[in-house]
Order: sequence, then structure tokens, then C-alpha cells
Amino acid sequence: MAAPSMKERQACWAARDEYWKCLDENTDDASQCKKLRHTFESSCPQQWIKYFDKRRDYLKFKEKFEAGQFQPSKTTAKS
Repeated sequence: MAAPSMKERQACWAARDEYWKCLDENTDDASQCKKLRHTFESSCPQQWIKYFDKRRDYLKFKEKFEAGQFQPSKTTAKS
């Protein structure tokens, strides 16, 4: 598989940014972002999608942790 061209990378990043924006605006109902998720998946290589999904999870965790809103699960707290 060849590396994505500059235009393909830009399209991928734009699709990712739109999808993430939708998720941020619809925190209670991610189903409203299905169309943008499909666009994101069709615009980016699979490995990139996996990376971006993990990256978003990490950034959201970090945001909560730094704001003091992180609550460890009960099983984690006991160990």
C-alpha cells in the first residue's frame, strides 16, 4: 500500500476533524454522527482510523484527569 498523497491526507484529517466536532457537540447521542463516521472511515486508511480513535479516547481521558473529574472504577480503586 502506497502512502496517501497530500490531498488524501488533508481529506482524511478534515473528515476526522468534522467527526470529532460532531462527537463533541453530541456527547449524549453519538448516533447523530454516523454519516460523518462513514465519511471518516472512507477517507482514511484503516490503521489511521484505529490510531485516531485511540488518540481521541486518550485526549478525552487526559482532559478529564487534568480537570480533576476522573473517577477510577471501583475495581481499580480496590487493587
